[in-house]
Amino acid sequence: MQVVITAVGPDNRGLADPIVHSVTALGANISEIQMFDHDQESVFSMLTRVEIDPGQRTKVEEAMAGVAESTGLSVRTWSPDICGRKPRVAICVTFRPETPRAILEAIQDGAIKATPSVMIGNREKCHSLADEFGVPWENIADEDGIPDDERLIDICDEHQVDYIVLARYMRVLPAASCWKYAGGRIINLHHGLLPSFPGIRPYHEAYASRMLTFGATCHFIVPELDAGNQIIYQSTFTVPPGQTVDEVVRQGQERNEPHCLVEGVRRVVDGEVKLHFNRVVATHR
Repeated sequence: MQVVITAVGPDNRGLADPIVHSVTALGANISEIQMFDHDQESVFSMLTRVEIDPGQRTKVEEAMAGVAESTGLSVRTWSPDICGRKPRVAICVTFRPETPRAILEAIQDGAIKATPSVMIGNREKCHSLADEFGVPWENIADEDGIPDDERLIDICDEHQVDYIVLARYMRVLPAASCWKYAGGRIINLHHGLLPSFPGIRPYHEAYASRMLTFGATCHFIVPELDAGNQIIYQSTFTVPPGQTVDEVVRQGQERNEPHCLVEGVRRVVDGEVKLHFNRVVATHR
């Protein structure tokens, strides 16, 4: 089976060695290693993807707990090879209800085979939506909507979340959060076509460029904002010449964005795609 190990913490010497030595001593085959030092913040981040005998998983987890204790790193072990249950998802939201509603309805209808474990918001706008579907609600922000990023990760840990779905969550996750759930575990909806329109107003930017076709992008999150190689799914719609930008935005938000995110999440949950060395690859089952 495959196991993804992430480690984040204060930068120091010799942090990678105990992780590598521990898994290889258990007979694991290392298929991917990524490391990054945030020099200005003095933060060390590492992702290790290994293949192990399923019977060794508990020993790997115990070994990583030991590494965390001895190094002070925040270490997580996770496997995409989920058996005996549905994947657990956290749905992160801000204002717009269309995309989280579409995810919850797709789960309810069986189109997405997952369990909505928690809904996390930095505003109260979607609280009633969580109540409607019987999903636990957590507001992690202050009165200005500024989120507690560490609390977001803590909540996902508490609910043993497999995938974090950013359903028009209008805050940028810090690099440390991205590394803690790295390896294809954070799925984002960008309301524009990447890589052409990566900004915060992609509809307006495309409209200003006299585009008649608009779209949305579902992609895996890596520490670089809206990077272009992690695209899971894109969907588009075309408008006639002279269409107003307000109507373009309405069509995108109400119809195209929900469809795009649902299909992207379905592909990930069903194991059709995965992230490997920050590139989306098709799985062969």
